[in-house]
Amino acid sequence: MTTSPVCELIELLSLERLEDNLFRGQSRDIGTKYVFGGQVLGQALSAAQATLSAPRSAHSLHAYFLKAGDIEAPIVYQVDRTRDGGSFSVRRVTAIQHGQPIFFLAASFQQDEDGGEHQLSMPEVPQPEDIEPAPAVPEQVIAKLPTKVQRWLSRHGPFEFRQVYPRDELKPPKRPPYQQVWFRLTEKIGDDPELHRAMLAYASDFHLLGTATFPHGISYYQPNVLMASLDHALWFHRPFRADDWLLYSIDSPSAQGSRGLARGMIYDREGRLVASTAQEGLIRVAPDTAETPATGSKE
Repeated sequence: MTTSPVCELIELLSLERLEDNLFRGQSRDIGTKYVFGGQVLGQALSAAQATLSAPRSAHSLHAYFLKAGDIEAPIVYQVDRTRDGGSFSVRRVTAIQHGQPIFFLAASFQQDEDGGEHQLSMPEVPQPEDIEPAPAVPEQVIAKLPTKVQRWLSRHGPFEFRQVYPRDELKPPKRPPYQQVWFRLTEKIGDDPELHRAMLAYASDFHLLGTATFPHGISYYQPNVLMASLDHALWFHRPFRADDWLLYSIDSPSAQGSRGLARGMIYDREGRLVASTAQEGLIRVAPDTAETPATGSKE
């Protein structure tokens, strides 16, 4: 019996508990040279959530990617229960492979409280039903690409994406550094809000850094382009479901020093701002395309 991509992702985010504060996760090869950054982010959040004794929800995550993750090896997540206060809890998570830290995350959790509310309005964009799904890349084109890129383009992932302004990533034009992307899980999952937050953490790593490449007419698919996450921040504002359509509105205010900065706001169908993101990543263009394969995890 074939397991669906969504069930595979749920399994991926369901860590094995080794000790009270120690967890182990596996990896999936989705066509990136190293472990996909969103996977480590989602697993680290899952580990942190598993150590909470009081009903508190994650409201912010701040993470640094230290080393590229090995797809073939498990990842151990060590959780430090930094603080449990009257309203807030803080957890620090270290992801370890081959005895070395590859990732740090600090997460803050809060019990539910009432207070004043405001938000920026959602951009006016077509609804996802009014946007055609991206056409499949022709097989004769895929056959000429590096093996890892072939794997990326040929996969059927757990999330469906519909870009408001599609861009040809194989022949990218130069355009302003912003985009809007509708996304959702390809099938319904349960009501556990912790699982939906871990799912969103995973998905928030798609498309974000890639927006910083738009003014330069380059993309992750090109063999001389190297891209990798350096850090990642995520704030949860309001309840949401990862299996309902969400709009990812992204812009990149700056790129310099082989680094690009991207910011995102995530809205639900009703226009509620449910989460915000920010990420800085490495973007290098090698002069010799024959020697430097594409790496990283971004679109």
